Amino acid sequence: MAENKTQPTEASVAEYIASRASAEQSPDCARLTALLKKVTKHEPRMWGPSIVGFGSYRYKYDSGREGESCLTGFAIRKSELVVYLTAESKEQAGLLTQLGKHKMGKACLYFKRLADLDTAVLEKLVAGSVAEIRRRHG
Repeated sequence: MAENKTQPTEASVAEYIASRASAEQSPDCARLTALLKKVTKHEPRMWGPSIVGFGSYRYKYDSGREGESCLTGFAIRKSELVVYLTAESKEQAGLLTQLGKHKMGKACLYFKRLADLDTAVLEKLVAGSVAEIRRRHG
């Protein structure tokens, strides 16, 4: 079976943020780092070339595919920031309606700036996602 492309690395989180974040994104990255560190109680670490991840867990799908991933994390995209989280429960869906201006993919929360979001709600979303991942995967 193929190995996961996104694995933890020894690359510098600070260098990644400095090289990718715009002047507007940089303070948001610092706030996101603090928030995700608070929720997970893990230090940030680069996962692959473009994800700042916090903590890790092992997963195994019914297909037999298994691997390791970060509990949560974020990435800097051209004009958006992305937070990786699950929001499948009714409670999580309810929180998304209170969050502010964002787009939600399967496990990606996209937004332009933290000022557009209620960060207390974001913290609850991340905490709920981490709890669900730990429940599913131990």
